[in-house]
Amino acid sequence: MLDLTDLPSDFHADPAPYYDQLLARQPVCPQPDGSVILSSHADLMTVYRDTQRFVSDKKAVFAPKFGEGTPLYEHHTTSLVFNDPPLHTRVRRIMSSALTPRALQRMEPGLIATVDRLLDELPAAPDLISDFAARIPIEVIGNLLDVPPDERAPLRDWSLNILGALEPVLSTEQQMRGNDAVTAFAEYLSDLIARRRSHPGDPETDVLTRLIDGDETGRLSSSELIHNCIFILNAGHETTTNLIGSALGLFFDHPTQRDALCRTPDLIDGAIEEVLRCRSPNQFGNRVATQEAVFQGTIVPAGTNLHLCIGAANRDPGVFHDARTFDITRSPNRHLAFGGGPHVCVGLTLARMEGRIALSRLLDRCPDYRLTDRQEAGRVRFRGYSSLRGEMT
Repeated sequence: MLDLTDLPSDFHADPAPYYDQLLARQPVCPQPDGSVILSSHADLMTVYRDTQRFVSDKKAVFAPKFGEGTPLYEHHTTSLVFNDPPLHTRVRRIMSSALTPRALQRMEPGLIATVDRLLDELPAAPDLISDFAARIPIEVIGNLLDVPPDERAPLRDWSLNILGALEPVLSTEQQMRGNDAVTAFAEYLSDLIARRRSHPGDPETDVLTRLIDGDETGRLSSSELIHNCIFILNAGHETTTNLIGSALGLFFDHPTQRDALCRTPDLIDGAIEEVLRCRSPNQFGNRVATQEAVFQGTIVPAGTNLHLCIGAANRDPGVFHDARTFDITRSPNRHLAFGGGPHVCVGLTLARMEGRIALSRLLDRCPDYRLTDRQEAGRVRFRGYSSLRGEMT
C-alpha cells in the first residue's frame, strides 16, 4: 500500500515506479485515514464526468485539516476548484469569457515579448526556474488582473505557501505560512479591488474588472471575489512554472527528442502535450463520493475522500502505448493533466500557449543548453523543480 502520509524516501525524486505499481497491483488503494487513491485512467474519467456522485466541495475534509474559520479554510472552501454549482458555474463562466480564443490571440504578442525579454536578461549560468520559468506566469497573471508591475514581487511566495498547504502532511510552520499568505494576499486584493472599482479597466482584457462587474446571474460576494482572484494566481502560477521547468528537464534528459524538435519546430504542440503527460504539474486531484461506488470491484462507501492520481493515470498502459517512453510524436495523447469533465482547467489553452512559447523561444536561442544541477520541489500534489541550474550555450 502506498501511504500518502508516510511516503518512501525516494518517492519525490521519481514517483513513476510507485505509480506503475499502483496501476499493476492496486488501482484502488485504501489509505489509513479511510480515503482511497484511484490511479486508472478509466476510473478518473468516471469520477470527473459524474459531478453528482463525486463532488468537489471539501468543507468536511478541510475542517479538520485547517481548522474552521482559519484563512486557509476560508480560501480553499471558497475558491473555484473546491466548489460545485452554482458558485463553480458562475465564476467559471466569467473567467472563461475573459480567456476566449480571440482574447488569447491578443495576448500572444505580449507573451512573446515577455519571454524574449526574460531570455535577454538571463545570466550565463541561470537558475531556469527563478530566472525564467517562474517569472512568465507571474507576468501573465499580473497582466490578466492588471496588477501594477511594481506590486507583483510577493505574488510567487504567497502562491507557493497557499498551495503548499494542500500537501497530504502539513507541519505547523507550513500551516502558519499558508494562513499568513492568505491573509496578506486578501488584504492586498481588498485594496486593489477598491482601486479598480474607482477606476475600472476594460472588461475585455481585465479579468478583475470582469469579476467585479459579474454577469447576468449576479455579482460575487466580497469573499468570493477575493478568494477566486487568489485562485487565479495559484492555479496559473505554480502549475505553469512546473510545466516549463519540466519541459526543460525532459528535453535535456532526452537529447534525441530535443534534436527532433529543433529540426521540426512544428512538433512543439505535441511536445507540450507529452511533457504534460510525463510530468503532470498537478499530480493529484480530489473528490468526495456522495454515495457508495464500485471501482475495479472494490466498494467505496459514501463520504470517502478520493485521491485522483493523475500522474499514474497518465502512465496507464491500457491507454498509452509504451507509456514509460517520452515521445513527442505520441498520438493520440489523452492525458489528464488538466483534469476532466466540468472542472477541466479553465486556463488550459493559456497554459499550453505559455509552455509552447517559452520552450520554443528558448530552444531557438539556446538549442544546446545544459543543466548542471536540479532540485525537485519535493511536493506530492504539485510536481516540479524548485531549482534548475543551467548553462546557456
